[in-house]
Amino acid sequence: MDTTHDTIEILNDLISINNDRINGYEKALKDTKSNNADLKPLFTHMIDESRTLRNALGKEVQGLGGEMGKGTTASGRLFRAWMDVKAVFTGHDRQSVLSNCEAGEDAAQRAYLDALQDDHLPAYLREMLAQQQSTLRSERDRIHSLRSRA
Repeated sequence: MDTTHDTIEILNDLISINNDRINGYEKALKDTKSNNADLKPLFTHMIDESRTLRNALGKEVQGLGGEMGKGTTASGRLFRAWMDVKAVFTGHDRQSVLSNCEAGEDAAQRAYLDALQDDHLPAYLREMLAQQQSTLRSERDRIHSLRSRA
């Protein structure tokens, strides 16, 4: 298989994961009640961060001659559907919202780990993806810490 095509596919998968993150945090932002208003700036930051990561990935896709993906992953759509179902039973309490966000962050970590395990990924992209994964890991740890204190 063509290495450039594989690389574009990997990058578009990560674009989809970041789109999932954007959609997930937009949902969390919408579902956040006034007693958890302190989470709104965090969720807004996460949305902005994913847009920045997604755009950097898209620039690389275009540089390789590909077209930047615009959708979300199937698992992302399922994850958001599960958040909707779960919300019926939990009422969007702080613990549930943060737990769902943490699960989404875990999915993003797995996606980046899978991408970094590709042997044909050019070194400059491997470095970029490792940096993005590190950024997302810090954010995942932040969410985890908030959930643990909830």
